[in-house]
Parts: sequence; structure tokens; C-alpha cells
Amino acid sequence: MQNTLVALVEDKPGVLNRVASLFRRRNFNIKSLNVGNSEKPGVSRMTIVVDDSVNASQVEANLYKLVNIIDVQDVTDQPAVIRELALIKVSATPEKRNEVSSLADIFRTNVVDVSQDSMTVEIVGTEKKIAGFIELLRPFGILEMVRTGNIAMMRGDMAGKRYMPGMNGKKEQKEYSALSF
Repeated sequence: MQNTLVALVEDKPGVLNRVASLFRRRNFNIKSLNVGNSEKPGVSRMTIVVDDSVNASQVEANLYKLVNIIDVQDVTDQPAVIRELALIKVSATPEKRNEVSSLADIFRTNVVDVSQDSMTVEIVGTEKKIAGFIELLRPFGILEMVRTGNIAMMRGDMAGKRYMPGMNGKKEQKEYSALSF
């Protein structure tokens, strides 16, 4: 099991270093860290995945102490879309290409490169889906592989809203205005 946090940060030099240093100082292991542009100019989105042995609320509280952090949200148990991208280069002689292509079709992947003795396949999905695909490709011989780590986004119209414990154990939506700077 793992915890997934999404942080909105100012797009300024040194922010990634400060976040990574926070994890190093606290001895928290980062499973994956992904950073990219967001829908707002000057704001980047970080998706941070940590083991469940790490207290996500503690990580969230520590992140808020850093300069340039706009908002942090633990999306672990919330309705979110969480995906990863992987590029996998597999040994594929002309005789084996049809088998690899058939597996690629089953997993709804894209073949992005074919050479004389290999194929590169692009897959997007959950960690579990990608792990399953990798296991089926292993007998062919995986030559090279790269994975992005998770990226996450709240489902539906949940952008800018949080689920917070309400009365009687029900969850209620609360607006946050961290992006109104």
C-alpha cells in the first residue's frame, strides 16, 4: 500500500530541491515523484508517492512549512485518477513480433518503435496494469524500461475541493482558495 499526495507549488528554481531535502531530512522514502506544469501559469503540480509506513498527514504538514508550497492534498482515499506511463523495449525478432503485438493489443498499448530485433511499447495505466504487462513481456527479454511514476488528479469537478471528515463520519466538500494569489 502507498500514500499519494498532490502538491501545487510555485514554479521557481529550488522548489524540487527543497521538497527532496525535506524527505531526506525526515528519512521518508519517496516511491515516486513527478513534477510538471499545471493549468495555471507559474504553478507546477507535484505528485508524490510514499510507502504507507510514512504518515501522510505528517508529510502534508511538513510540506506546508516549505516556501513556495501553495497547496498539498492527500488523494490516497479520495476519488482520483492515478496513472503512470512506461516505455518498454523488448527483444522481438520478426518471428516474435506478432506475439508481442497481440499482448500490446490486449493491454491497449501503443507500439512506438520497431527495429530489426526489438520493439518499444508505450503503456499508460495503473501500477498493477503495468506490472502485469511487464511480467508477460519478461519471457521475450526486456532490453530497457523507463517508468514515470504516478501522476494524480481528482475525479470529476473535484478540482479545488477537498473531502474532509464531517459530522457523523460523513464526508463533506470544502472549497479551498489557495490558488487565489
